[in-house]
Amino acid sequence: MDLQGKKIILGICGSIAAYKSAELCRAFIKSGAEVRVVMTPSATDFISPLTLSTLSDHTVTSSVHDGNSWSGHVEMGLWADLMVIAPMTANTLAHLANGICSTLLDAVYLSAKCPVLFAPAMDLDMWIHPSTKANVDKLISFGNKIIPVEHGELASGLIGFGRMAEPGHILENVIRHFQIKHELSGKKVMITAGPTHEKLDPVRFIGNSSSGKMGISLAVECLKRGAEVNLILGPVTEKIHDHPLLSVSRVTSADEMLEACERFFPVSDISIMSAAVADYKPKRSEDQKIKKSDEFLDLPLVKTVDIAATLGGKKMPDQLLIGFALETENEETYAMAKLKKKNFDFIVLNSTRDEGATFGTDTNKISILDINGVRLKTELLPKSDIASIIIEETIKLL
Repeated sequence: MDLQGKKIILGICGSIAAYKSAELCRAFIKSGAEVRVVMTPSATDFISPLTLSTLSDHTVTSSVHDGNSWSGHVEMGLWADLMVIAPMTANTLAHLANGICSTLLDAVYLSAKCPVLFAPAMDLDMWIHPSTKANVDKLISFGNKIIPVEHGELASGLIGFGRMAEPGHILENVIRHFQIKHELSGKKVMITAGPTHEKLDPVRFIGNSSSGKMGISLAVECLKRGAEVNLILGPVTEKIHDHPLLSVSRVTSADEMLEACERFFPVSDISIMSAAVADYKPKRSEDQKIKKSDEFLDLPLVKTVDIAATLGGKKMPDQLLIGFALETENEETYAMAKLKKKNFDFIVLNSTRDEGATFGTDTNKISILDINGVRLKTELLPKSDIASIIIEETIKLL
């Protein structure tokens, strides 16, 4: 009974995926939760309120008033430990992101004092539209959490992303939400993320296409668990939302990243080196743009400083140092060599041969290795889930 005693509002919007909400309601109750269901008026076209009131053993509400009595949206918002909106349509997504209140579900959301999880459901082109992405980003910036859409056949007949997560996956997210404790309260965590750009001239650099998404996901996970996080971030375009326990240091080059690391590392309990630092930099950076002239350009390069190895040589017994390795061949052999050379407690291995698990993606597939070999391997998962797994393994070493 993982949800024993928990109070959950289940919000349901007008989508064909609403048929799954009955199974989700039942799953919450079987796990020990008390459930109240709020539907948008259009949701009642897809699934009967009678079905949900029977499953939840409570009256289902779908309007602010019925002409005779007023629905207590404020009281409901104060009552719940968690609000789950599944399915969340593009219409309701836009309402909540922009504070539009035209349904009871909108009003309950705007009154809720509890965390909110939402599971979108819409067709492929709607899901990838910039307006949808902007609304999702805005809701997340308010502190809400998205349960990612899944890939598969859609109501339109198209195949792609946009399917609401299966009820079992939503249940797992809800259980995980309540299980997360502040295990890292009082701990200081340093995380490096993104690429470095090594200046060649005023307009060119040597670098890579790391987006910083994995490192940012790790920072978010540590913040959830109560840590004070110092995020050292290379040049990326990803948004980072403000948090009272988060400090962000923006850097460009490997030398700048090292300088920031040496400032934070001595006072950090945990350091996670997820940045993709350039291995080489130009021997000389030109003050003016290099003009195209000869057929060939000789570009002498020198090694950049090995930040992880530098910190590994200074690591104290009560500090944890976690590394990352992206390999194209002999992955585990090279990862083990890095782990030993850089004095990591464990190393997170990515392979370029795993589709969807390299730079710029929202998913990842990893192996975690320590001095004894492989600790665990994952399937392809959202980077937020991968971050949770990495931090769980880190906490085990504390």
